Amino acid sequence: MSALLAALRGVTNASQPLPNLVTAGQPGPEHLTALREAGNKVVLDIRDPMEPRPFDEPALVRELGMEYVNVSVRHGALDDATMTALLEVIRKNAGRPMLLHCASANRVGGALIPHFILDHGMTEDAAVTAAMKVGLRGADLLEWGLEYARREAGG
Repeated sequence: MSALLAALRGVTNASQPLPNLVTAGQPGPEHLTALREAGNKVVLDIRDPMEPRPFDEPALVRELGMEYVNVSVRHGALDDATMTALLEVIRKNAGRPMLLHCASANRVGGALIPHFILDHGMTEDAAVTAAMKVGLRGADLLEWGLEYARREAGG
């Protein structure tokens, strides 16, 4: 188990689908502190800013010296612009240790499908399997990821 993944021990659906990428549901302050100690550089939070949180995550992440990025993924607003913004952040930080999270990792799984297919050459089946291991449970998120990847791949 990597130090990044160990830092997320106890967080819902904590996973490490790629060497520099850990994914999870909502981490607590202690997890963010442990992530920083493990060398994490970026926290990509895809929860809507209006979703309730038990602490001020953006402030804590910045206080710990990591970069905080929020790209809001909301059911009923799953569009290409949101996916493009997510992929830009993931691609820009590809060589840096990063946490990608939502509340449960369901949205994370859907958001990663195009990344797995377009950037890592996975088949659709392999990408869906990897997304489900991350925490994907929603059919709407699965379709969002697959349809985006198909359009971007020209198929």
